[in-house]
Amino acid sequence: MALLFAGLAACEPTVKLAAPDKLIVINLNVKIEREVRVKVEREIDDVIRQNQGIF
Repeated sequence: MALLFAGLAACEPTVKLAAPDKLIVINLNVKIEREVRVKVEREIDDVIRQNQGIF
């Protein structure tokens, strides 16, 4: 009977936590590019409004 309990105790589930091998990389270039594009488009709109005779 003791052997049965020892066998069941050895089968307990275990949870192991380990750090990932590779670093997590978050790419933020898309947001920065969009912000620059919006600023440039606003500047172009201002230039067109100021110089309507050119276009």
